[in-house]
Order: sequence, then C-alpha cells, then structure tokens
Amino acid sequence: MALKDSGTRDRSAAMPLTEHLRELRSRLVKSGIAIAIGMVVGWIYYPQLFGWLSAPFDAVVTQARAQGRTVTLALTGVADPFVLQMQIAAVAGLILSSPVWLYQLWRFVTPGLHRHERRWGLGFVAVAVPLFLAGVALAYIVLPYGLQILFGFTPDGVQNIVAVDRYLSFFLRMIMVFGIGFLVPLLLVLLNFAGVPTPTGDPINLMLLAGPILLLVMIAVLIAVLNDKRRARRRRESGEPDFSDLADDEISPLDESPSVIDEPPAPTSSAFDETT
Repeated sequence: MALKDSGTRDRSAAMPLTEHLRELRSRLVKSGIAIAIGMVVGWIYYPQLFGWLSAPFDAVVTQARAQGRTVTLALTGVADPFVLQMQIAAVAGLILSSPVWLYQLWRFVTPGLHRHERRWGLGFVAVAVPLFLAGVALAYIVLPYGLQILFGFTPDGVQNIVAVDRYLSFFLRMIMVFGIGFLVPLLLVLLNFAGVPTPTGDPINLMLLAGPILLLVMIAVLIAVLNDKRRARRRRESGEPDFSDLADDEISPLDESPSVIDEPPAPTSSAFDETT
C-alpha cells in the first residue's frame, strides 16, 4: 500500500489490481442488495406505480371517448401481466436504490481523483439531480398532449389498442429524453471547464453550442405544425369554417344573411289564473 502523493490523492489509488477487484465486488454486492430491496418495495406498491404511469394515458382515453374514438391499453400474452409487474418493480428498484448505488460508484471512483476533481463531481451531482428531475416532471406534464397529437392521426373506424409494454417503453424513453435534455446545458459548462468547447466566434464552436438548441426548437415547431393540421382536419370534418388559408392582414368572411329567431314559447296558465 503506497502513501499519498503530495497529499492530493488517496492512498487507495495505489492499491494493487486484486484489491481493486475485491473493492469492486463489495460495491457491486451492496448495490445489488439495495436494488433488490427497492424491487420488493416496487412489487408491493405495484398498483399505485402502475396508476401513476398510466395516468397520462388515461387522460387521453377520457378525451377520446368524448370524441367517439376507442383508445385502450391491452396485454396480449399469457405471461404479460407478470412480466409487466416485474419490469415496473425493476424500474422502481433502480430509482429507489439510486442513492445507494450512486454512492457506491462514487466511493469506487473518488480514490483516483484529485481533490479539485472531487469538488467538481459533487457540484455536478448537486446541479444535475434537480435538472434531471425537472426534465422528468416536464415530460410527465406534456406527455398527455403528445399522446393526443399522435392519436389524432388515427383514421376513422380504426381503434387504438396499445400494448402496455410498448406504452411503458415509450413512457420511459420520453422521460429519459427530457431528463437528459435538461442536462445538456450543464454538460456544455463542464466541457467548457475542461477546455473542450469554448464559446468563441468561430463557426465550429458556435455550431456545437447552437446545435442542441436548434434541434429542440425544430422539434417544437414540428409538433406545433402537426397539431395545427390536426385541428384543421377536425374543423373540416365538423363543418366549422377554416380561416387558416387567410393572410394575416385579410379580413375573415362574415355571414351577413339574417338568421331565423325562434319565437318565445307561449305563456302557460298558472294556478293563480285558474282560481281567478
């Protein structure tokens, strides 16, 4: 076992390979036990977790029924209910045990880091966790609207029967994309601190910084265009006037023909009139 080098690294950084492997095994065992306990908790609270996962889909189902369409979740296989509960329990176990296995990972990595690198790591975790959770929360809020837009392209006479495992996969991808997307600014800052991307005026660095932002803006514009087309199609099907082809400075046409006014109902005789 070697001593610290100039007081900047931990003495465990100079451990032989066998000691590192033993420490890795210990960290993995502790992490595995924590994940297993989290899976047990997820298995017990499976109905509540599934209700939380399916809440965005249920909002779309309610609106679809009001419009006369059928949107429902389905399990097609014999073992699918058991597999679904195992999947949700596994995801819950990973999330609930994340403080434990992240700590074990951190303790395995930190002996080889300098003191200033450890401070950078702690600062990254302190900022990344709230950003990631904010992205997940935003994904959960906008998910029903995204599902409504996607299901709006369903042709007439076609029912939306979605397999639960495919919806779960779509749900997880959605929250991961939003969560990781919220980490892009932090990643740019870290790369800047490391000297990789520098916000100078040259085209390459400008493209590196503007690329992710432009991609998100293009996705937002695409969603807005698709939503406008869906609304216009519904207006045409319902017979409502469509003013989308008019210019911004053009006056919309008005129906100036007189409309028939319903005559008021004849007064009914009251009990007082009958007595008089």
